[in-house]
Amino acid sequence: MSLLSKLRCITVDVTGTLIAYKGELGDYYCMAAKAVGLPCPDYTRVHEGFKIAYTDMAQKYPCFGFSKMPNIAWWKTCAGYDYDEETFEKVFRRIYSTFGSAAPYSVFQDSRPFLRWAREKGLIVGLVSNAEYRYQEVILPALGLNKGEWDFGVFSGMEGIEKPDPRIYRLALERAGNNIAPEEVLHIGDSMRKDYISAKSIGMHALLLDRFETEAAKDWREAGAVVLPDLVAVQQLLESDKLKC
Repeated sequence: MSLLSKLRCITVDVTGTLIAYKGELGDYYCMAAKAVGLPCPDYTRVHEGFKIAYTDMAQKYPCFGFSKMPNIAWWKTCAGYDYDEETFEKVFRRIYSTFGSAAPYSVFQDSRPFLRWAREKGLIVGLVSNAEYRYQEVILPALGLNKGEWDFGVFSGMEGIEKPDPRIYRLALERAGNNIAPEEVLHIGDSMRKDYISAKSIGMHALLLDRFETEAAKDWREAGAVVLPDLVAVQQLLESDKLKC
C-alpha cells in the first residue's frame, strides 16, 4: 500500500521548512540603532552575544519562558545591548516589534502550493514548531500563511512543550482529532533530532528537507532518513507511490 493512500494528516515544521529568515541578525539590530540616532553595533558581538544569551535562556526558561515570564521579557534578556536603560529600551522595542512582523522572514515558493495540495487531497494539515505565540497570531498571517492554509498549530511557546520532546507530537495527534493514529501521519521538517527521530519515536512517518545542501544531510541519509531538497520533491514522491508503508 502506498503511504499517501494511508495518510490522513501531514504535520510540517515552520522555520527552515515553510519560511526562512532574511538577512542577518545584525542587520535588524543596526536598523533599530540607527532609528534612535545610534551607530550600528558590531555584527560579530551581536551574533555571539545573542547566541550565548539565547542558549542560556532556553535552558533556564524553555519554550520562551512559558508560564514563567512574559514573552517580551524573555527576548529582552537575549538582546544583549551595551546601552543605558532608556536607550536600550528604545532599541529593544524596535527589534521586538520587527521580529513580530513579516519583515525578517520570507516564505519558500513551494510552501503554499504544497499546503494547498495536501488539503485538496483531503489531508488534515498541522504545523509543529519550536516558536513563540506571535508565529500563530501575527507572523504567519502577515506572511499569507493564514489558518485555512493549515488546520491546526502546535507552537512550543504556547504549549510549554518543545521538540524533540515526543509529547509535542502526541499533542499534534490530539489537535488533529478524528482518532488519527500515528501511522496515519507524515511529519516533514529539517532537523534529524527534533523532527525525524522524535516524530518516528511515537510511530509517525517522517522525512527531512535539506533546502540548503547542508553537510549534515549526508549523515541523515546514511542513517536511513528520506531526505529531499524541497516540498515540490515531497509532493512528487508521494504522488509517485514509491513511498510504501
